[in-house]
Amino acid sequence: MKEVHFIAQGKGGVGKSTIAAFTADYLKNAAAAAMPVPMFCFDTDPVNQTFLRHQAFKPELVKIMTEHNTINSRNFDGLVEKLVFEEGIAIVDNGAATFVPLMSYMAENSIPELLAENNVRMVIHVPLTGGQALNDCITGLVQILKSLKAEVVVWLNDFRGNVEQEKPFDQFKVYKEFKDQIIGIVHIPNRNPDTFGKDLEEMTSKNLSLSEAITSDTFGLMPRQRLKTVQRDLWQQLDKVPFLATQQADGSE
Repeated sequence: MKEVHFIAQGKGGVGKSTIAAFTADYLKNAAAAAMPVPMFCFDTDPVNQTFLRHQAFKPELVKIMTEHNTINSRNFDGLVEKLVFEEGIAIVDNGAATFVPLMSYMAENSIPELLAENNVRMVIHVPLTGGQALNDCITGLVQILKSLKAEVVVWLNDFRGNVEQEKPFDQFKVYKEFKDQIIGIVHIPNRNPDTFGKDLEEMTSKNLSLSEAITSDTFGLMPRQRLKTVQRDLWQQLDKVPFLATQQADGSE
């Protein structure tokens, strides 16, 4: 691979699979325009295989957990080999249940360093959500930043409340301490639940990407317009993150 994107967070229910789909949808379009290479998607969640149902991305299920809740090293080794030897871009969605053993396994086996030695760039996307879950989300973010030598994109998902502690995220202690490692911040605002919210809920229930939904006859004119607004907002933010596809698109590589 040229670049591998892991979506990881120890807290469940924070939008990991949705963010995996947003990322895959964006990179599929950005890569097609800037660097036409294949995209490979993997779902390692042993409990909720939401990403697996997004057939637009042809995701592959990888069973990386044993019945004893430890990493199945043979299966994970196979995934790592694909990440190294296949040509393209990869997105790997990880569940909350795999978070702790996966982080330990990746740190113990120096996976970020191994990928780097093989010229594979590793980016970890970490969702944060507001409300009562925020502190747990920050704990997961800190664990990733401390244990793995990888670049991180933080997603601020306001669905359960604004991601703030009487100050914006870029004023948080964790951001100030690790800002050299955090290469981007993507904000998902909590839009009107009666319009945008229902449109997004219907889209996810049908396992559609934003690109699929805005061209689907399933949605009326105004729902498609609202979903276009969501896509445009996310794409504009992701355009500013230095992924390989965006760097090649703007000629910086």
